[in-house]
Amino acid sequence: MKIALTVNGRKVGGELEPRTLLVHYIRENLNLTGTHIGCETSYCGACTVIMDGRPVKSCTVLAVGADGADIMTIEGLARDGQLHPVQEGFWERHGLQCGYCTPGMIMAAVGLLEQNNNPSEDEIRHGIEGNLCRCTGYHNIVKAIEYASAKMRGEQPAPAEWEVTA
Repeated sequence: MKIALTVNGRKVGGELEPRTLLVHYIRENLNLTGTHIGCETSYCGACTVIMDGRPVKSCTVLAVGADGADIMTIEGLARDGQLHPVQEGFWERHGLQCGYCTPGMIMAAVGLLEQNNNPSEDEIRHGIEGNLCRCTGYHNIVKAIEYASAKMRGEQPAPAEWEVTA
């Protein structure tokens, strides 16, 4: 089947098997390997991308079902050498350990913050509950998203717990 879509602002497309999953199309056809393959059952969220403004688990979407869609992957977040505020938050607040879940977690957070630019801690935890991290206790991930939320609102993020303030 033939598809045409926009990925990270670039028009792409071509022929593919009708059974090709979006995650495989992104990784194998477009060579965008930041979208990770985890469980392939939608349980872990490592494959999360933004499709038409909403986070989706790309292991459960057929690429033909994304025909005409606008897709954003982790590779499309940074602009002009500047990290997206969520990426910056994960860096500044140590929101990652091994990094395997990080792209999907970041994309879920981006989707959350596009819908709610000032979420509570409970709303953040609910917003990322479909993304599993086996290395952290989620505390720093939540802090990273709070950091990004403040930055995206044009505010100064609260100091990290380990930062000394006078």
